[in-house]
Amino acid sequence: MEIRGKRFLLTGGASLIGSHVTERLLAGGAASVVLFDDYSLGSPELAAALGRDARVRVVRGDILRPNELFDALEDVDGVFALAAFLTLPLSQNPVLGMDVNVRGMLNVLEACRWRGVKKVVFSSSVATFGDPDTTDIDEDTPFRWQHAQPATTLYGATKIIGECLGRLYKQRYGIDFVALRYSTVYGERQHLRGINALHIVEAYQAIKAGRRPVLPGDGTQAYDYVYAGDVARANLMAMASAVTEESFIIATGVDTSLNEIVKILGRLTNRDLEPEYRTDPSKPRTQMKPKLGYSPAKAKRLLGWAPEVAIEDGIERLIRWTEAERVSDR
Repeated sequence: MEIRGKRFLLTGGASLIGSHVTERLLAGGAASVVLFDDYSLGSPELAAALGRDARVRVVRGDILRPNELFDALEDVDGVFALAAFLTLPLSQNPVLGMDVNVRGMLNVLEACRWRGVKKVVFSSSVATFGDPDTTDIDEDTPFRWQHAQPATTLYGATKIIGECLGRLYKQRYGIDFVALRYSTVYGERQHLRGINALHIVEAYQAIKAGRRPVLPGDGTQAYDYVYAGDVARANLMAMASAVTEESFIIATGVDTSLNEIVKILGRLTNRDLEPEYRTDPSKPRTQMKPKLGYSPAKAKRLLGWAPEVAIEDGIERLIRWTEAERVSDR
């Protein structure tokens, strides 16, 4: 589907990824962009800022209310299904989190069916792999959940259900569907709900204040940090592509340890503070491994997507945005 001249709706549009997707849609010539969000996790201020463009319409709505979805989807060509509870808020409110991630996604697809939406791009997660016993992970790696934390497993399971619902609606009703399995997303307009990305924010705040950053474990656990702008680009490429009924890992393929994150922050702030190590057992966490091995090869092959922003450049952008926000709040 062409981006130029088409009309799109983003569930959970007032979010980190939603804001970057919206910017790229507008730059790509989209005729209109609807930001559909109930602000339980999204930001009204962010929606208002994006809404300054005449092509953007902000709709306060809930994916658990099918009538609100149906109304907002009038004349929409494509949907980016971003709305979801991440692991941390799901662990805090599992009843609502499961409802939003499963029944909410079903509502989105059903409303798309009745409104004649042509394609849905679903924000999935590498949590669909659970706690894999391999360091060579591609889209066929099975879900291994037996040793993962309950909240992480539940979150991953809801994403698997979302992907299966999308494929079912493609097979039964012809709605094109692509699922994007993100690794750890970070960038400007960073929220504080992503457990793994939060390590960057918390370490930066500590270093800025002259304190030693606190890391869980021994700091050797690695994450695959993918810049939000690269994730947004993957969303548009998936929407524009003829590819359907496929899932893609959207990751850099580069594992970065928390110790390395602290070193990067030290270089960018000119402050050399050694981390201290302390694990809070009450906090949910994903697998803690020194190597992950997510492969973005399929996304490169079928979508032409590859990450462009290296971790140090991305963190530098995040810091600049954070400092600009601090100045504007004074």
